[in-house]
Amino acid sequence: MTDDAYLFLLDDASAQLGVAPAAVGDLACMETPAVSAWLDAQGTTATSPHLRLLPPEETAVPEGAERLPVPLSDEELSRLRHHLAPESLAGVEEELLAYRDCADGRDGLIGRALAAGVPPHRIVELTGVDPATVTAAAQG
Repeated sequence: MTDDAYLFLLDDASAQLGVAPAAVGDLACMETPAVSAWLDAQGTTATSPHLRLLPPEETAVPEGAERLPVPLSDEELSRLRHHLAPESLAGVEEELLAYRDCADGRDGLIGRALAAGVPPHRIVELTGVDPATVTAAAQG
């Protein structure tokens, strides 16, 4: 498990903040008694359009919003981050995930990802390469 992500409720369901948990797929935390009790206490359900999820590094939870820290597995967290990535980054992230099976063109792919704005820590997470490899590709 990683640091806790945050489930939270938005007043305005049309706000473009976070991801609806259902969009991320099955999340183990959504089946826990703690989440069920929190949803009940808020008078809402897991499918509410007001319910959103953000990864631990995001600090955009609105001030005063009802929120609950929830643990996500590395795979769940990766899916959440993928849903939050702008579409231009999503394609490069897909290539980075596919890279795990093939090292051809590694430096070029890492360079394109960096140029597209994928943060180095995310490249390390998606590819499994050593952080020094990403640093070297950024400088090369």
